[in-house]
Amino acid sequence: MSSTSGDHRLGSGRVRVRDIDVRFIGANGLPEQRSWLEVAAEMVPADCPPVRGFVVRRGRGLAPGWWWAATTGRLVAYGSAAMRDRLMLLDRDRQVVGLACRPLEFVWRDGGRVVAHAPQLAARLADGGHVLVDCHGAGGPPRRLACVQAVLEECVQEAGWEYRVEPAADPVVVANVRWLSGYRHPRCAGGVPPGRLRDVFGCGRSLVEGAAALGDVVRTLPVVYHGLWSGELAAALDRPLTEGTLVAAAGRRGR
Repeated sequence: MSSTSGDHRLGSGRVRVRDIDVRFIGANGLPEQRSWLEVAAEMVPADCPPVRGFVVRRGRGLAPGWWWAATTGRLVAYGSAAMRDRLMLLDRDRQVVGLACRPLEFVWRDGGRVVAHAPQLAARLADGGHVLVDCHGAGGPPRRLACVQAVLEECVQEAGWEYRVEPAADPVVVANVRWLSGYRHPRCAGGVPPGRLRDVFGCGRSLVEGAAALGDVVRTLPVVYHGLWSGELAAALDRPLTEGTLVAAAGRRGR
């Protein structure tokens, strides 16, 4: 927590950090609303349940759903395609050790109106940091999000956290990671002796060549895909993933 007295004005200058509350679900399972400065130092948002759910709207191409996070072994809710894609990418990020959907909602007064916003995702990082994330599709951020972004960015910085507004992810990267996510469960890592995966791909070779070197391709391809998901192996995922894709052990140069 910074040394601010709580008088620091945010965003438009009409909002003080000391006047911002957060709503969340407490340990007793009941909603709470407390001062942000009181709870920020002790809260772990990635461990909190959603403060509120998503509305199902007729005619939408994607209904709200659940993502099984390999990071935690738990289900995490999402409310849009953009949110699902960002959740998937966070799940693959090796720096992320915790994930949650809408764990808290910021509430403040701006002039005569009450403003409330619940960031869509929260991630806890291996270094102990916390990141709150909003994401949007190809159409850009909604106007309402642009209005609250500056306040949230400055507010969370007071607690040493980070707030991000993420654009639509590269569709090629999303398609590749979505394929790899089908092999994210730890069971897909079995069948190959420890260290063998890095040995085979140590200097870099094509995906299918390496799978064949490991054994029966039908059995070893899931292991290779799991290695690419987990970060044990690396490949250029901004290009379509094919049997000829060059794959190398993470941290080593391909030939």
